[in-house]
Amino acid sequence: MLRCCRAVIAAGCAPGSLRRHRGLAMAKSKFEYVRDFEADDTVLPNCWIVVRLDGRNFHRFSEQHEFKKPNDDRALHLMTKCAQTVMQELEDIAIAYGQSDEYSFVFKKNSRWFKRRASKFMTHVVSQFSSSYVFFWKDYFKDQQLLYPPGFDGRIVLYPSNQNLKDYLSWRQADCHINNLYNTVFWMLVQRSGLTPVQAQERLRGTLAGDKNEILFSEFNINYNNEPLMYRKGTVLIWQKVNEVITKKVKLPKEEEEKEVEVTRTKTKVVPLHCDIIGDQFWEEYPEILAEGS
Repeated sequence: MLRCCRAVIAAGCAPGSLRRHRGLAMAKSKFEYVRDFEADDTVLPNCWIVVRLDGRNFHRFSEQHEFKKPNDDRALHLMTKCAQTVMQELEDIAIAYGQSDEYSFVFKKNSRWFKRRASKFMTHVVSQFSSSYVFFWKDYFKDQQLLYPPGFDGRIVLYPSNQNLKDYLSWRQADCHINNLYNTVFWMLVQRSGLTPVQAQERLRGTLAGDKNEILFSEFNINYNNEPLMYRKGTVLIWQKVNEVITKKVKLPKEEEEKEVEVTRTKTKVVPLHCDIIGDQFWEEYPEILAEGS
């Protein structure tokens, strides 16, 4: 041990770090057996890794923070901003889809990020999203105070084929449509017809999509197909190359002073889309999404 300490000092280490280096030399201890209790959570290879997070008790959260019903643009844009931050900060996310208080992040099939440990994928996504929600809150809700920290839970699911993944995303978008149509009619009945929430629920009990569309059109003169796509389709996040114009100071030949010139550069950014992803058109237009995961 004495020779080891001398070697550390000779290597130029500060005396204060001597204890840390001594610990490295004595890495093994009788307590190290507890590592055997850690379960191996490596996910299967060659599968799409989907991490879906949901707001915890967001019905209560939205009421206490006075979200507008049936849709609050501030809340939806904040969710998308947080999802963009997740994609920019973490590696290997090919596409993300969000609606209401949930977002799904799709990691590439061949991702080796954190050796494909499920706990790492889930905890990094949820923690990055949650901290972003608090950090960017004031940018979207301005003077609306954040009364308490929001919570999000996450789950991880593997999909072995491209079709499985497409069906998963189609399921989430279909869910978006079903929920938004119901909520749109429900809140029209409450806000404009004066029904109580219980009465509105009774009015809609057993109704089909056509019935709800008819109520909106005949009673409120609302064509559901004209509602914003963000409400009806949710938000898709993909990587796209975009041109940015920036101003730079450069010194031109035979010029003594620098001049400001506009320069166009191409940058890959996370871009939000509000479009249908159930049909084939989206996947034909962006084939690189599935190709990157193969």
